[in-house]
Amino acid sequence: MMNGSYVLSWLLTVPMLIAGSAAAQPVYPSKPIRLIVPFSAGGGSDMVARVIGAKLTESWGQQVIVDNRPGGNTIIGTEAVAKSAPDGYTILVGGTSHVTTPSLFATPFDAVKDFAGVATVSSGELLLVVNPLLPANNLQELIAYAKSKPGQLNYATYGGGSASHLGTEMFSMMVGVKMQHIPYKGAGPAATDLVGGQVSLFLSTPPPVIPHIKSGRARAIAISGESRLSAVPQVPTFTEAGLPGFDVKNWVGILVPAGTPKTIIDKLSIEISRIVAMQDFKEKLDSQGWEAFISTPEQFAALIKADMAKWAKVIKDANIKVDQ
Repeated sequence: MMNGSYVLSWLLTVPMLIAGSAAAQPVYPSKPIRLIVPFSAGGGSDMVARVIGAKLTESWGQQVIVDNRPGGNTIIGTEAVAKSAPDGYTILVGGTSHVTTPSLFATPFDAVKDFAGVATVSSGELLLVVNPLLPANNLQELIAYAKSKPGQLNYATYGGGSASHLGTEMFSMMVGVKMQHIPYKGAGPAATDLVGGQVSLFLSTPPPVIPHIKSGRARAIAISGESRLSAVPQVPTFTEAGLPGFDVKNWVGILVPAGTPKTIIDKLSIEISRIVAMQDFKEKLDSQGWEAFISTPEQFAALIKADMAKWAKVIKDANIKVDQ
């Protein structure tokens, strides 16, 4: 049994041990951070990751390494983050596919429960473009033409299960038309075949199709979102063109494994939001047809849940199946 003086001495020592332990904890970040991108290098998400990584490296003095892990419809890279230690040193650059993939494939992770949203970074609307030989100069003419040829028009997408694919299916259901899906491995090849006449229409991110719109090799019909795009100001929004409620938006955000301390999440969120608000970062996004998109961790979590429910319904109602 411990005597009284020993107990008193031990009790006096405990606070000092705790204080010493707390003081010994390294300030985050104290080592390199790995930023995993579940897409190939060169795409929009990869561009965002590299700019964010460079800015974080500059701000914190710790190297942020961009690690591209494409494959498996983003499942490979996403799983790597889900199974990593929740310490803020392995981070995911997630996109809209983060909330659509679970409704299309069996995934070894839960897109909501296994992750914590840190901050959104960018968002981008989609442009509906058609081959100029198609006898449709506006949205209503396109709808009427598609209805006159049920199942005969084909549409390109930059991949099965992508926002391009799901957005076009949403459009088809809203207006009551049937079209054939032709998936491509990227927006570039899809835009090339649209111009060549192999496909009739394409719901695309702006950068791959804007040069074709300006050259007259593609005709822009409408753009999603609440406002027109400065690069092609003549193109009306879907609401202006007579189809309100067509809500399709690509977004990119930063996520970490569930269980990551809130202090780390908040520090990351504040710093990333500061970077996104920088003028040079906004200009970089604008050059790619994207916009800065800032949100808190709580707002990002709400967006993930809302988008997951929205796209799950579209996938179910349209009976969309995609080969893995």
